[in-house]
Amino acid sequence: MADTHEDAITLDTLAGSWRIFQLRRGHRFSTDDLLVAWAAVRAQPEARRLLDLGAGLGSVGLLALWMLPTEAHLTMVEVQAVSHLLAQRSVAYNGLTERVRLRLQALQDWPGGSFDLVMGSPPYLPLPQGVHPQHAQKLAARFELHGTVDDYCAAAARSLTNTGSFCFCHTADDPRPEPAIVRAGLRLVHRQLIYFRARLPARLALFTCAWQGGRDDPAPLVIRDRQGRWTAEYLAMREEMGAPAAFLQRARSMR
Repeated sequence: MADTHEDAITLDTLAGSWRIFQLRRGHRFSTDDLLVAWAAVRAQPEARRLLDLGAGLGSVGLLALWMLPTEAHLTMVEVQAVSHLLAQRSVAYNGLTERVRLRLQALQDWPGGSFDLVMGSPPYLPLPQGVHPQHAQKLAARFELHGTVDDYCAAAARSLTNTGSFCFCHTADDPRPEPAIVRAGLRLVHRQLIYFRARLPARLALFTCAWQGGRDDPAPLVIRDRQGRWTAEYLAMREEMGAPAAFLQRARSMR
C-alpha cells in the first residue's frame, strides 16, 4: 500500500523531545488527543499504570506518559495493524520500550486489568453518517468501525482500579456518552465543554469517570477567542503538554 512507503511517513513533534511517526495522508494526532491526555493526568496526577484504549498512533497514552514520572508505565490496545506498527516505531524511537506495552487487539476482546488511569478517544460517528474517507486508517479513527462509546466504557470498567479514573472525549452534542457511562457501572464526575472558537457552539466534551464521587463540572475551555487568537488558557495547556517553545512564543506575540 502506497501510504506505508517510507516517504509517506512523517516524524513529528509530540511533546518536549518526544516524536511520533504518522502517515502523511492517514490519521494524524489532533487537539482532541492533547485534551484527553491533559484531562486524564489532571484527574490522576499520581497515576503509575496507564491504559490507552483504541490507542491508534499512541498519541493520547504517550502524551499522558510524558507528563508523568519515569515510574509510570503504559499499555496500548489497538486493532489496526498500520497504527499499531507506527506506535511501535514511536515507542522505540523515544526509548520507551521498557515503559510501554503494545497489544494488537480488538477493544471488545481486551480482558481488562488493574489501571490507575484509562484513556480513550473513541470515533464519534456511526457508520451510516457522513462522508467516509477513502483512507482505511482515517475511516476507523472517525467512524465506529471497531467499537462505539459503549465498548470503550465497558472496556474501561474492566480495567479500572477502585480509585482509578477513565477519561475520554466525544462530540458535545451527542447524547450517547452519559448513558454508556451508566451502563458500564461508572459515574461521571466531570464533563468539560471545549469551544474551538468563542463565538461558535461547543464541539467537544471531555468526560472523566470513576467508580464513585459526585459530579463537579469544570469551566469550559475556549481555544480561540472571538478574534480567532489562541486564548491564554489554551496556550497554558499547550505549554503544560510540552509544546515547542517557538510555537508558544509566536502564539503569545500575536495576542
